[in-house]
Amino acid sequence: MVLIFKPSEIKTIRTRLRLTQAELARRAGVTQAYIAKIEAGEADPRLSTIERISKALEDAMPKAQRASIREIMSSPLIYVRPSEKVAQAVQLMRTHDVSQLPVLEGGIQVGSITDGTLVKNMASVDDLQKLMDKTVGEIMEGPLPTVGEDADVETAYRLLEHEPAVLVVSHGRAAGIVTKADLFKLAGPLRKQ
Repeated sequence: MVLIFKPSEIKTIRTRLRLTQAELARRAGVTQAYIAKIEAGEADPRLSTIERISKALEDAMPKAQRASIREIMSSPLIYVRPSEKVAQAVQLMRTHDVSQLPVLEGGIQVGSITDGTLVKNMASVDDLQKLMDKTVGEIMEGPLPTVGEDADVETAYRLLEHEPAVLVVSHGRAAGIVTKADLFKLAGPLRKQ
């Protein structure tokens, strides 16, 4: 099973794996210049190219079937409340360089907001400030899938094929989050000992 990464995720994952652009290009069968253009947002690669690059990145990561989600989750959890303004969510996403946030009320997930949520809503307003003044609860989407902190990484692989992130729950409360980029924390010297 190959995870398909967005072009905007490639640089982050490549650097976490400590691959050079040239090494990734060689593994994926493209030029280093093309990898540089994709990472800079100057190229819009075909799906088949993204699949080859994604496979090269996944192949560079060792299999970690026995590892638990707890080992790779990002914590403390960055989140927003439904009553907060969209502008606050955007600022959090920028500050922490994330593309999705769970929406929590009293430690319980009630929804999510992603870069895709924002783009969809931007297209439906004539004044961007009106969107920024809305509450997160007005535009949020459904909750992210959840797993217990003792779930294995294979579970995350399966969920992340179709979802932007997986929320990790401990004792009924949100404890962390796992994204595709977090899977690469298990690679070689990046793995926690």
